[in-house]
Amino acid sequence: MSMEQFIRRAGGKQGSTVRSVARRGLPFAAWASFALLSSAVAALAHGSERGLVMLLPTGFAQTGGAIAVALSFVALAMVPARWMRSVFAAKLPLFPAVMAGRNVLSCLSFVFLALIVGIGLFGTHDPLRNLLPLTIWTMWWVGFTLLQAVVGNLWPWLNPWTGPLAVLRGLSGTQLGRVPLLRLPKSFGYGPAILLFFLFAWYELISLSPQDPPELAVTVALYWLATLCGMILFGGAVWLERCEPFSIFFRFVGLLAPLVRIAQPGHAGRRFLALAWPGAGCIRRKPLPVSATLFILLGLSSVSFDGLALTFRWLSANGINPLEFPGRSAVTIANSFGLVGAALLLGSVFYIAVALGNRMAGVPGGALLRSMAGHLVYSVIPISIAFHFSHYLTILLINGQYFALALADPFSLGWQWSAAGPAHVTTSFTSNLDSVTRLWMVQTSVIVGGHVVGILLAHMIAVERLGASFRAAVSQVPLAAAMVVYTVFGLWLLSTPVAG
Repeated sequence: MSMEQFIRRAGGKQGSTVRSVARRGLPFAAWASFALLSSAVAALAHGSERGLVMLLPTGFAQTGGAIAVALSFVALAMVPARWMRSVFAAKLPLFPAVMAGRNVLSCLSFVFLALIVGIGLFGTHDPLRNLLPLTIWTMWWVGFTLLQAVVGNLWPWLNPWTGPLAVLRGLSGTQLGRVPLLRLPKSFGYGPAILLFFLFAWYELISLSPQDPPELAVTVALYWLATLCGMILFGGAVWLERCEPFSIFFRFVGLLAPLVRIAQPGHAGRRFLALAWPGAGCIRRKPLPVSATLFILLGLSSVSFDGLALTFRWLSANGINPLEFPGRSAVTIANSFGLVGAALLLGSVFYIAVALGNRMAGVPGGALLRSMAGHLVYSVIPISIAFHFSHYLTILLINGQYFALALADPFSLGWQWSAAGPAHVTTSFTSNLDSVTRLWMVQTSVIVGGHVVGILLAHMIAVERLGASFRAAVSQVPLAAAMVVYTVFGLWLLSTPVAG
């Protein structure tokens, strides 16, 4: 029996199995794992084959990764600040940037969203064949996020609200969405975005059926409508700037992109795409307020907790036998508190590290702590993206294939790619040691690289704030130590066994 046939048969008997497989899309080779999957509601916590990963020398990898991150920090303390400034300021122009109209692309995005919501409501209930969950959880939340980290923030052109709102303005002859009907207090900061992003993380990681197409369709439709109402009531610019969590998330992710748009001397009004150091634009940006700082930290803590939630250690700590994992319903309360606890813990560690660094560098004052934290939180973005990539890599590789098949047959009418016969999803690279080893090495390298880039950004931000390179390095000792510990934690998550 093929893996896909097994999933289909299990899905007919128990929908939770389908949700589990679709959530991570990672088959196990052994029959014992099949038995576990058939009783689990939860999604797999990682995107690599755990039974094989455990055979790798993960202890050496964790040690090597920690040493690499630590040595990068030590090396920075000995490099003159002017050298680092010249490296981060360098840009290589490539070719003219061409951007289509935002409202046109936004309307097309809305049409596609409406189409897949309809497919979610009326199409097959199998999340491995329905275009809605594959688009939302795989291609958008995983693939599009990673694309943003390479090419910059495309969401202002592709969000499904600005275009329809412009159409409504034209039809009504009013300033709908431009002139707010209500005033959003500045004291709220990014609070609404934090709450909405937490609800999104809870729905993705903890709720019982985030992959169920009809339920997801209703959720997406209600969120689209709520966001449109928020833009009309409080103004589109304000709502997207401070309240709509994905606009904020993608904006921060886009700051990391090595592809940037610049103005070239002698080419008035023209913008060029150029290569730059990843995150170079963060160095001289204004400090973020506390609420925006906490928003960025929430993004990292949520994906980190997703990696922790189904580990043997977490389940054992909650009194659950990992080998008899009963599903998400057994850990809903524990994981809800865990998601909150992860955010509080990471936020506390970050602010304590910044406060200790300020004291070591002779920078006193609570106001300066908020300012320095608002600057240094940019260095968390590459770490967050590294976790995102490593955590979801094989989900993208496997569920991306399911997405291609669903895109070719969106209405489940039996359409095929070619006359040669139906295409099949390939999962063999998750069931042999060589390919899993290569995947694991890629994931490990990205996590270590993300922390190294984070340390570079933190150091350059500190240099801009404090001047001397050595003083800046001293102020970064606690934060660098925290990054080293987080590197080891991230590599441990990749190698530790998980249930379900």
